[in-house]
Amino acid sequence: MKQYLRQIHPLAWTIIVGTMFGRLVTSMSIPFLSIYLTRVLEATPTQTGITVAVSSLAGVMVSFYGGYISDRIGRKIVMLISVFSWAGVFFIFSAAEHLWVFFVANTLNGLCRAVFEPTSRALLSDITSPENKLLVFNLRYAAINLGVVFGPIIGFQLGSSESTFPFVISGLVYIAYGLVLFLQFKLQHANLPERHQATAPRLREALMTTGRDRVFLPVLIGTTFCVLGYGHFSSTLAQYLARSPIFENGSQMFSYMLSLNAVTVLIIQYPLVRTFRNFPPLVPLIVGNLLVATSLMMVGIAEGVLMMMMSVILFTIGEVLLFTMMDMLIDRIAKPEWKGTYFGTIGFNNIGSVIAPVMGGVLLSQFGAENGLAVFLPIALTTALGVPFLLIAHGRLVVREKQTEPTSLSM
Repeated sequence: MKQYLRQIHPLAWTIIVGTMFGRLVTSMSIPFLSIYLTRVLEATPTQTGITVAVSSLAGVMVSFYGGYISDRIGRKIVMLISVFSWAGVFFIFSAAEHLWVFFVANTLNGLCRAVFEPTSRALLSDITSPENKLLVFNLRYAAINLGVVFGPIIGFQLGSSESTFPFVISGLVYIAYGLVLFLQFKLQHANLPERHQATAPRLREALMTTGRDRVFLPVLIGTTFCVLGYGHFSSTLAQYLARSPIFENGSQMFSYMLSLNAVTVLIIQYPLVRTFRNFPPLVPLIVGNLLVATSLMMVGIAEGVLMMMMSVILFTIGEVLLFTMMDMLIDRIAKPEWKGTYFGTIGFNNIGSVIAPVMGGVLLSQFGAENGLAVFLPIALTTALGVPFLLIAHGRLVVREKQTEPTSLSM
């Protein structure tokens, strides 16, 4: 293991560590946004859902262009502009006093994330050798969850559900992250791949390529339902706990559930990935989708802390299977010169994150937090709709790889 860690590119370590601190500070603030809007600004569940959802909607609209532009003009420029812009967005959050300002800030938040995230993942793919890619993608995912272990608890202690001060900390950390990236790009300039600047496809060609990919298209549709289910964890669940008559001090419980989610990821990620790494790449996504749907059903029927915590653990297992293997799947499907484009295009599955807060807000307004099953049963069933599409993609990928295998052998 140590020799593999030493082989990881220094810039990859910068992105991994930066990701950890970035998620630490954002998990102090963003997950509590729906509670803050409900309690402090007295927004309705539907208004809150729309304000939370706009971030994902903005991300969906530009996610393809973020990856595509990084293929055209280079990862470095795109990452630096987006990370410093992101820092500025957090300062807007910290100064916001009206619902419309939060709406605008969260729109910009989604734009910055949708540009920075696929570009950083594409750069990790560029600078990492094939034998180390699974390790690097999993280290990045572990870094995300290591940050989320402590972020929600710190955020609760700082009063994130009633204050915007934690956004100031987020902005300062992202400025520091951007400065470190700038220095690393300077130091590692000679070792960065430049081929994408010359060989990236034209926009129309890129859209046609991803749209006609018979494996990628059902993956995109199927994972949209997966993301829909995942999106309810930080939106609908937060509002549900804050309003539910069953659970006292729902904000504190939600922070503990976020931390339990992250701790569970850190414990199970390595053995789970090790178990599933030799499976066909879409099998973990299918199993993960079913586990997330089941866990959401459990939330609806939970009447105590124990079942709620069990649902979080089940949800987390599904989450790990979905998101640790998705990057490897996209890396496997995409051609080298189109990786940024594919990583950007898969961001369209965040339409699920757009639908989730609005859907959850409408269900909570309609049935109330006292009727958990009526709220979460439709959510669970909708999440499970991703399975048929992932099964189709699985069948097509098997056929494609059987067709290309003789060609690769003959070479």
